Amino acid sequence: MSSSSLWQSVVDLLASHPLLLLFIVAGLGYLLGRIRIHGFGLGVAAVLFAGLAVGALDPRLALPEIVYEFGLVLFVYTVGLASGPGFFAGLRRRGLRDTSFALLVLLLTTGASWLIGRLLGLPGPLLAGLFAGSLTNTPALAAVLERIGGTNEPLALPAVGYSLAYPVGVLIVIGACYVATRRWGTSPGAEGGAAGEEGDVEPPHSRAVEITRAAVTNIPVRELWPTLPAAARNVVAARLVRQGQQQIVTGATTFALGDVVTLVGSADSLDQVVPHLGVPSNVRPELDRSQLDFRRIFVSNREVAGRRIRDLNLKERCGATITRVKRGDVDLIPTADMVLELGDQVRVVAPRDQLPAAAKFLGDSYRQLSEVDVPSLSLGIALGLLVGLIPIPLPGGTVLRLGFAGGPLVVALILGLVGRTGPIVWIQPHNANLTLRQLGLVLFLAGVSTRSGYALAETLRASGWAILVGATLVALSFSLIAFVLGLRFFKVPLHVLTGMVAGLQTQPATLAFATEQARSEQPNMGYAAVYPIAMIGKILLAQVLLAG
Repeated sequence: MSSSSLWQSVVDLLASHPLLLLFIVAGLGYLLGRIRIHGFGLGVAAVLFAGLAVGALDPRLALPEIVYEFGLVLFVYTVGLASGPGFFAGLRRRGLRDTSFALLVLLLTTGASWLIGRLLGLPGPLLAGLFAGSLTNTPALAAVLERIGGTNEPLALPAVGYSLAYPVGVLIVIGACYVATRRWGTSPGAEGGAAGEEGDVEPPHSRAVEITRAAVTNIPVRELWPTLPAAARNVVAARLVRQGQQQIVTGATTFALGDVVTLVGSADSLDQVVPHLGVPSNVRPELDRSQLDFRRIFVSNREVAGRRIRDLNLKERCGATITRVKRGDVDLIPTADMVLELGDQVRVVAPRDQLPAAAKFLGDSYRQLSEVDVPSLSLGIALGLLVGLIPIPLPGGTVLRLGFAGGPLVVALILGLVGRTGPIVWIQPHNANLTLRQLGLVLFLAGVSTRSGYALAETLRASGWAILVGATLVALSFSLIAFVLGLRFFKVPLHVLTGMVAGLQTQPATLAFATEQARSEQPNMGYAAVYPIAMIGKILLAQVLLAG
């Protein structure tokens, strides 16, 4: 058999077996994504390039449309569920500052992109894909594809624009963050005020304090805490030692002179709160486990998930209290109003003989945390798809729809905040959420890239240079607008701002670079503050650019 006939047989095999094609593209993409140059790698985004390369071989090597549609819905919905609580909490804490900053940057970048497109003579679909690629936003690309979709040919322009602009956008914005950090990173006031806004992101610390201030004695903790500095909201009183006897601190507990209380909170918050209670103590109550013990317990009971800690009545049930919550890889400081999620690891302090009862109540089943709540997932996505069909009229007779990218995202943000409705727990276990998110992204990237690959060579010959120039100009415009507005007008601390830039670009690689430069959690604060707004905003604005 000749090499040409062998090759034709391989193409025929892949064309007739879409599942085989899907997994080959995904596998090749992941191998490509593991290649790192000076610490930078494409990661899962490399699936897009692998799919374009495979799809360019033959027009029949295109996955069915349902593959990328299903993948995108799964991806944006799980992202929304995980981002909902932080998104709305950020709006409450900072008012309209972050929202105004994000929307202004995106609007100005969209205007700059339109002007660049006109100067370079780029058609609307190509410009919309270039915009989505320069700002590395896959759902925005999907919204564009849905708006113009139908046949393979229209899909090619935005997908090719996206694929060429993506690496350019990542590299330029990372470079801008590097320059900004070197230029303004040590300037006076560059970091002032950042920690106080998001103190609960810092990993918690434990500190013992001896009560020496008579003014804080004989007052129930629930009444005492509001009289302390605002930082007290990030501090939890865990246990108390009085005359050698340990007890759990509850809202009804009152302090007496000489008591030693264990506080858990961020380092800055503890520094502010301890002097109002007494003096630091060398006693380490947590090292004495003869009376009170502690244990990490998984929250897997669906009757517990979605409820506030104060509503669980752990003290009455089993004499216990929660002193820390680990969500994913991040340790959080619990508050009475914190809503527990499936997959949380909570550190429970209780009498040793009561710990099994606490574990039984919270669930403590790792197996259950790996199970997807299919009814909740299906109902939530169905609601999102219905919202995506609602027309949004704009001036000039234009009608926009959130579509199957934006609708599920908006609904998921709301459901992520709500947590549960009666017996329905909307939030998926953390591990299951990450798995679904990764699977959805792979399906989308593989599906849309194989359907666009064959037109890649022709488009590159016609206007490839213009796409690269346009991507460079869009990414530079975005970076300049974001840093000038953030530093000069909105007075955002630099390292928080680099995280916000990464969030506006919705780019984990940029966030990783910013975090490494900052050597703190401040970029993560900025990233979470604007990420959902950026996702929704770019979905809508990319469609506006379709008109060219």
